[in-house]
Amino acid sequence: MQALGLDVLFKGKNFLRLLGGLGVALKISLISVALSIPLGILLGILMTRKNRVLRAILRLYLETLRIMPQMVLLFLVFFGTTRALGWDLDGETASVIVFTLWGTAEMSDLVRGALISIPKHQFESAEALGLTKAQMHLYIILPQAVRRLVPLSINLITRMIKTTSLVLMIGVVEVIKVAQQIIEANRMVSPNGAFGMYLTVFLLYFISCFPISLLAGKLEKSFRE
Repeated sequence: MQALGLDVLFKGKNFLRLLGGLGVALKISLISVALSIPLGILLGILMTRKNRVLRAILRLYLETLRIMPQMVLLFLVFFGTTRALGWDLDGETASVIVFTLWGTAEMSDLVRGALISIPKHQFESAEALGLTKAQMHLYIILPQAVRRLVPLSINLITRMIKTTSLVLMIGVVEVIKVAQQIIEANRMVSPNGAFGMYLTVFLLYFISCFPISLLAGKLEKSFRE
């Protein structure tokens, strides 16, 4: 264990500190996902409207969030709002804002893709039955889109969890930041501590994300049957 640097893991409360850091990362990602899904569904529906101005604005939002690295967004929100707007945001709040904006953009594109994949005759049949636009989407279009959307949205959760590792750059003490602190504190007594700590972080992320990936695969398979 000492050769792998895993001895550091069991010194004091190091392992519990890592679990606490993982909890911070999971909290940020899950809150962001919970906000992103309803907002993304709304924007995704709006992106299928015939209003060209609205579609252009939403497309600009989507492409901007896609092109800009999440780290740059974190710096803009955390440091930029403090200086430009005088807001006193803590790191976790800034992280939730950034990942919600990013997750909403990604989710809206998934919803848009799912909606436009619905055959045109489904819309025509709903109109022939005299359904309103709201009824059409609620009872006919959205239930079909959900079958296409669920596996993709679950994959978005795993991407969100993994990407939260960037929040250490704005001072959030999540699992990687905790690992770095432990490595620095034990550098002299455990030269291989870095390998052990990052191996543990890898396993923690794997344990967190792999079941979600399995769930997405099973749902996708069940929807195809």
